[in-house]
Amino acid sequence: MAIIPKTGFAGLRENWQSDLLAALSVSLVALPLALGIAVASDVEPIAGIISAIIGGVVTTFFRGSYVAINGPAAGLIAVILAAIAALGHINFVLAAIVVSGALQVVLGVLKLGRLADVFHSSVIHGILAAIGVIILAKQIHYALGTGIVSDGVIQSLIDAFVHMGDSNPFVVMISLAGLIFLIWHSSISYKFFHFLPAPMWVLLVSFPFVYYFGFTDAHSIDFFGKAYDVGPSLLVRIPDNIMDAIIYPDFSMINTLPFWGAVIMITLIASIESLASSKAVDKLDPYKRRTDLNKDLIGIGMSTMVSGALGGLPIITVIVRSSVNVHNNAKTKWSNLYHGIFLLIFVFLATPVIQKVPLCALAILLVFTGYKLAAPKVFHAMYAKGVEQLIFFAGTIAITLTAGLLWGVIGGLFLALATHFLLAKVSPVVFFRMIFFSGSNLIAKKDGSYDLKIKGIANFLSAIALDKLLGLIPSGSHVRIDLSEARLVDLSIQENLQEFQRLHGSGGGKAEISGLEKHISSTSHKLGLKVLTSSTHRLTAREMRLQELAHSHGWDFEAEPEGNIDFYESFYFFKSRPLEAMTDRISGEQGEIKWEYCDVLFDEGAYMASEAYAITLGCIILPYELPKFIIEKKGLFDRYVPIAAHRDIDYVMVPGFSPHFKVKADSRESFAKFMTDELHDLIEEGQFHHIESNGHAILIFSDQFRLADLKEYDRLISYSTRLRELLTK
Repeated sequence: MAIIPKTGFAGLRENWQSDLLAALSVSLVALPLALGIAVASDVEPIAGIISAIIGGVVTTFFRGSYVAINGPAAGLIAVILAAIAALGHINFVLAAIVVSGALQVVLGVLKLGRLADVFHSSVIHGILAAIGVIILAKQIHYALGTGIVSDGVIQSLIDAFVHMGDSNPFVVMISLAGLIFLIWHSSISYKFFHFLPAPMWVLLVSFPFVYYFGFTDAHSIDFFGKAYDVGPSLLVRIPDNIMDAIIYPDFSMINTLPFWGAVIMITLIASIESLASSKAVDKLDPYKRRTDLNKDLIGIGMSTMVSGALGGLPIITVIVRSSVNVHNNAKTKWSNLYHGIFLLIFVFLATPVIQKVPLCALAILLVFTGYKLAAPKVFHAMYAKGVEQLIFFAGTIAITLTAGLLWGVIGGLFLALATHFLLAKVSPVVFFRMIFFSGSNLIAKKDGSYDLKIKGIANFLSAIALDKLLGLIPSGSHVRIDLSEARLVDLSIQENLQEFQRLHGSGGGKAEISGLEKHISSTSHKLGLKVLTSSTHRLTAREMRLQELAHSHGWDFEAEPEGNIDFYESFYFFKSRPLEAMTDRISGEQGEIKWEYCDVLFDEGAYMASEAYAITLGCIILPYELPKFIIEKKGLFDRYVPIAAHRDIDYVMVPGFSPHFKVKADSRESFAKFMTDELHDLIEEGQFHHIESNGHAILIFSDQFRLADLKEYDRLISYSTRLRELLTK
């Protein structure tokens, strides 16, 4: 089991190197995003950097999370724009931000952090998608250089196409160059481009254009017979001294309804997004630590008060930067502090460089962010979870874009509740009785185990009551969660149960979820809404071919394997990549040795930053203990710049294994004893990117994050068979 990093100043001493390296990567992502968020929020660019610095330096000392990063977020751009429109001046908005932060502190002190569970996840994603559309609509004109200011989101999008011919070609060149990096950065195999994160590359590639076309001086340039203006007005403006950027809140509107409307809107959206992001980051944490959501509310509330008082934006847990932090091996909360300090250093040392950043480079960053929040694949992902989830999601978007954020939240929740009522097919009185007086109960057994029976309507309104029952289950115990008597089980409840199962298992306990065999769903997705009845599964064409392949070897095939996929979370690769589902499992055994091949769905990142991948993997389960190790193919970065080869808490680097593979193991001595010449040769000649041992089994998959076709399946079976034969020796 992984050694949990120490907390407090002991954790700082123990993990400063890992946290410092991670924070450097995070700060390089945070700088352009903070600038862009501020510009898109119609405030001075320096306000974004001030917010990011405060999010790192202040929040760290009060919050309840471990590896999350705090700062300004794109999800609040629409909120700030709406607040400015309602109150008329940024100083009034800063006052609303300060009061909003104070309310968050009160909510945290009253231990109301779990209120976020009441907000249906599909509705939250709908709000974020609507915000994405708003960001895209507002920023597309800056990316094109048209200078058009339109009323309304839809009209702004229409005007972007209508006035496409009026675009400034020199602005468009910079935007296109940045967009190319954003789209292709993760796919570029040449490791040189991975020295820096994509947002920083967007800024770097813009500088040659700025100097070549002379953006630092106002003038016109002819292009195909038409003159276009370029100059300092197209560049970021920040003061030479950060102290000159500080502006103060004005509380003179505190007794007006628009002021409190802005406060409620900021508090609601910021709290929901931050708490949801904190829970998502917990899934990425390889040590499976759990954020204290109440303490987190206090932390972001206090830093939001400081930020608003100094002219900054609201502070929340930001998922993109948190994902970067986790995947760069951050161990403790101190990486958040370091990232704030790095940003402060950047401001003092690199202000002249920041002043040369073109606004269109920041705009294309946000256009890309907005598109990702509302991309077609997001709609497809919601549909994959069930047609009803797509209805909640799309309905929330439509209401938000036409009536505003607050009505979007209210309307989306009402739409979800109305759909649940129709599916439950009971009277209104019975419906609400089945939600709030369901009869769900927790039974302690004589053997020390627990039975949790969930009854009635299990939806987002019953989430807090269910959370109280789950909170009564002791850590390390065995609990059976029975859903057989639940008339309806919502997606949100299943997400909460899955999160509990993951966290309870990481604490040494065991949580079994059962009772959904007689429920039907509009989707095959594991977490799709379930209604009590019966159903059967029809094999797809691929599944029929895999079934034939399994039977030809005398193995078993299951399209929908029973049991959970917690076993795979014991592998280091999946500790920070949440597993969503396992399907199409082929399994066999010989004596005490077992093996299986299956498709798994996992998230790379989380929440707004998540990318879902489906891959085919092989696993050999052995009856004896193995050394723990990770063997991965090297890239250019690994071969020539071994900056990250420092001692890890769980593994040490094994040098000299191969020029093509890097190896980490829990013990160099045990790995050397285990790795025979035959095993070494097999790994060298194989086409598999990742080979890993968790101490009892070996995991194998290629670097292509997609499902294997039959030819690739044969290659995987052949390779794992040879590996199994060597291991049996």
